[in-house]
Amino acid sequence: MNEILLVAAVVVALGLLAWLAFRIAAIERKLKDPAAALVPLLEEKHRAMLTDLHMGLTQQGDRLGRHLTDSSERLSAKIDQRLDQIAGKVDERLEEGFKKTNETFVSVMQRLATIDEAQKKIDSLTGSVVSLQELLGDKRSRGAFGEVQLEALVRNVLPPAAFEMQYTLSNGTRADCVLRLPPPTGLVPVDSKFPLENYHRMFDRDADPAERALARKQFRADVRKHVDDIAGKYIVAGETSDGAVMFIPAEAVFAEIHAYHAEVVEYASARRVWIVSPTTLMAVLNTARAVLKDVETRKHIHVIKDELAKLGVDFMRFDERMKKLADHIRQAHQDAEDVQTSSRKISQRFQQIEAAEIDEKPPANVVRLEPERKQ
Repeated sequence: MNEILLVAAVVVALGLLAWLAFRIAAIERKLKDPAAALVPLLEEKHRAMLTDLHMGLTQQGDRLGRHLTDSSERLSAKIDQRLDQIAGKVDERLEEGFKKTNETFVSVMQRLATIDEAQKKIDSLTGSVVSLQELLGDKRSRGAFGEVQLEALVRNVLPPAAFEMQYTLSNGTRADCVLRLPPPTGLVPVDSKFPLENYHRMFDRDADPAERALARKQFRADVRKHVDDIAGKYIVAGETSDGAVMFIPAEAVFAEIHAYHAEVVEYASARRVWIVSPTTLMAVLNTARAVLKDVETRKHIHVIKDELAKLGVDFMRFDERMKKLADHIRQAHQDAEDVQTSSRKISQRFQQIEAAEIDEKPPANVVRLEPERKQ
């Protein structure tokens, strides 16, 4: 049995060896001509790969197309939404900008109207200044201008009884104004002077230095002449005060005299002539008003004293009556305390009666019973 099995195994092994030899021979034949064997295989594989690649590309293209379509639709929707938002904001900003522009335009128009009105006023003022310069170019016009300004200042500060305009003195001269001050001052003459011609020549830019120097010298001479005229005409012994006032209607002329012509001011002081401008004249007039008020107060001082004496008597009478009233109040307070004491005693008596606690002695033949004791 074992031999049969061994023979069978040998036969099988020989068959396997023969088959292996056949496969090896076939492989050797194939290896001898590899190109002829591999070409069909490679073509088949290449065709299969191309088919798979084509199908994959087609599927990928379809997927990409669908994805791109969806993405483009979403992107288009977002873009439309964003454009709508931007358009709304742009409209809002444009509307706000138009509103601000309109407000700015209205404001500019109002300011232009204001500037136009101011320009008209400036033109009118320029015409007025030119007219004033033409007016002040004439000596009589300058004199009238100074007199009007002097009268306006005096009337605004002093009462009517304290001054008089165009007052004629005993020597026949007529002052523009006199101030009626209490003794020992008396009448104070005030005259208006306006040395303007040479003052303008002093500051003329077209003139050469020699002409301006000559105008300055002539300006000092004009002021000295006005001082001499006022001192000689309006200071009258026994009638007016020992001084007079020269009123210069222009502050610039007054400042020029006091700043650069001190010798003229000293000369005027020596002649008892006081040079004033509208501002300094206001100070002089206010001082005069204070003096007049003080004088009026002194005139009525006896009346004030009499009234104070009467007031003192009335106050003493009031003090006496106040003392009597205080005594009456004090006595009334004492009486009220006594009445209160009596009332308190009466109230206590009534309380004793109500409690049957009257302090009364019983008769001798009456036997008082002891109260029953409580058990």
